[in-house]
Amino acid sequence: MRREETTKNRHFLADKRWFMPITIAGFIAGTILISSFIKTADYSILCSLAKTRSIAVEEYSASPVQLQAIIHYATSSIVPQQNFKEISVTFDVLKKRCPCNFLVFGLGYDSLMWTNLNPNGNTIFLEEDPKWVQSVLKDAPILQAHAVKYRTELKEADDLLIHYRSEPSCYPSKAYLRGNEKCRLALTRFPDEFYDTEWDLIMIDAPRGYFPEAPGRMAAIFSAAVMARNRKGSGVTHVFLHDVNRRVEKVFAEEFLCRKYLVKSEGRLWHFEIPPASNISSDDSAGFC
Repeated sequence: MRREETTKNRHFLADKRWFMPITIAGFIAGTILISSFIKTADYSILCSLAKTRSIAVEEYSASPVQLQAIIHYATSSIVPQQNFKEISVTFDVLKKRCPCNFLVFGLGYDSLMWTNLNPNGNTIFLEEDPKWVQSVLKDAPILQAHAVKYRTELKEADDLLIHYRSEPSCYPSKAYLRGNEKCRLALTRFPDEFYDTEWDLIMIDAPRGYFPEAPGRMAAIFSAAVMARNRKGSGVTHVFLHDVNRRVEKVFAEEFLCRKYLVKSEGRLWHFEIPPASNISSDDSAGFC
């Protein structure tokens, strides 16, 4: 999502470096094309393919951010951290659910893409590095991004699992996020929008999790599970977790997002569909899964 693997990208051949940016530009251009011809009663775009009630040819219209994204990716040789097949997993869901509330942990070279693949929706990015937020927003001020602070470090991962199993405020039936200082896995002191919005899609591709003092994604995974279980609206919450080849991401996903809710695996990406707790039996002794 961000600069975590930039050094690896330098080893790509020139033709491979250009494949992904051009493909992403094509994704966005396709989104604009569809939105130019499809009109629904509730003005949903892309997802209108499944529930169109009336179709009308409209004048071509692209938003400034869509045009900016096409130019950005068409002229960039920087390869996003996710590959084409991994991106397509989330894109397939966005086509059905947008416009929707889309929460993304991380801010980086693919942020313009995610914003444009959710036209008319609400896409928010959470980033641990304030300087990086300023740098990205300088070039793409239309993005909605917040700098946030995490309370965890990757080296604490095993201790955090022990803590969760002994701290009642972390239990599935009692877990909450805003102000939950007792549960060390709960994301606290985040922007109000983070707590007040019911998220339809959650992408976890940050914070950093590749050195001991990094925040790690333990709290992001736990908090995504809590938000999904507390969902009041209809349907499931789609959670996408990247870098599942790493031990901590895999262990915490299996503990909180649950293998039984895993619906697709592609490369280093897992896609979960988590139902609200009202639709499942609640037993703290069994944990989240």
